[in-house]
Amino acid sequence: MKFNTFGKRVGWWLILLVVACASITSTVVLYRFLPIQNSDRTSSQTKEATESTIAVNAVAALGDLEPQGEVITLSAPNTTQGSRVDQLLVERGDSVKAGQVIAILDSRDRLSAALKKAQKQVLVSQARLAQVKAGAKQGEIDARKADIGNILAERRGQIATQQATIQRLEAELQGEKQAQAATIERLEAELQNAKTDCDRYERLYFEGAVTEIERDRKCLEQKTATERVNEASATLNRIVNSRREQIAEAKATKQRTIDTLQQQLAEAKATLEQTAEVRPVDVAIASSELENAKASVQQAQAELDLAYVRSPSSGQILKINARPGELASEKGIVALGQTQQMYVKAEVYETDIGKVRVGQRAIITSNGFSAKLHGTVDEIGLEIGKKDVLGTDPVADVDARVVEVRIRLDLADSKLVAGLTNLKVKSIIDTSSVR
Repeated sequence: MKFNTFGKRVGWWLILLVVACASITSTVVLYRFLPIQNSDRTSSQTKEATESTIAVNAVAALGDLEPQGEVITLSAPNTTQGSRVDQLLVERGDSVKAGQVIAILDSRDRLSAALKKAQKQVLVSQARLAQVKAGAKQGEIDARKADIGNILAERRGQIATQQATIQRLEAELQGEKQAQAATIERLEAELQNAKTDCDRYERLYFEGAVTEIERDRKCLEQKTATERVNEASATLNRIVNSRREQIAEAKATKQRTIDTLQQQLAEAKATLEQTAEVRPVDVAIASSELENAKASVQQAQAELDLAYVRSPSSGQILKINARPGELASEKGIVALGQTQQMYVKAEVYETDIGKVRVGQRAIITSNGFSAKLHGTVDEIGLEIGKKDVLGTDPVADVDARVVEVRIRLDLADSKLVAGLTNLKVKSIIDTSSVR
């Protein structure tokens, strides 16, 4: 009995000893790991608070770089639609001043001739008015005779010029026909030689003296020579048809000139016959003709000015859309921008626009440059629209409503990106800088 009681006491002591060791081990583990967890929790809370502060004090937006006043496309005036660029006086990257001529249209020569004609008509009208006011009947008659003489001289000159043109075209036709005929004759001789060689090699091939490849090569020369003869004949036909059309057109122009001048001559003679005395109504008519001639000069001058495409403001040529010989299309001739001062056209979400104020500072970044640019909010749009600048986030709302905000870059930073118009950028606006 004593032995059993002692065994039971030893068992209970072992159990108590194991429980005590386990308690001590748990306490040590908790003591070592609790500070680390508390430290991690405190660090996480601090980080969240910092990010929250940054998020509250900043607004992010995508945007594009653009010059001051946006990009201006210089086009030909509507009255000169269909004109081509005759001279382009600038190249991409050139700096231009306000009023500087950028390009000259091919309508300039025609409009310049029209201006000179209108100016000459003013001189004629002035002379006529002076003669009418002088009251000399004989002077009026002399003026009318002079008009007739001018018309006759003009008719002789124009007819002689156009007749010379016709003769020149006929001579050119004859010369080109002879030259092309000689070419055809030479090519026909070559064709005959090629045909002879082909026939000879055909016989040699059947006799086994030459290979099939040699025979085919010679016969191919015959085919080529035939095509040359046909092509030369077609060229001759084109030359003849083209020159004949030109001659016919020149003759028609000559006849129109004769008819027009003949009508002018008849009108001048009728006016001379009807001239009897100077009347106030004659003076009024002559004065009106002079004013009309002066108005024609002004109109011709205005139309001529439209042939010179000028820069509306100082800036830099960003892009050439039309080269000499090309039509001045809807795309314009050149794109112009005031790149000495660059802006960011940022699109701020409508939910964030209430935080943005004019004067707030902004940081601009992009994959297109490594530096961080700085700028100031210069203008906030007055309407809400849809996004034009798309980001790389595939889950972003492309139909989000945004407000356009213009950020003026610092002058030093503007110089860094003066050549990067339309580059997509990211803007971070510091809303705490101005409230």
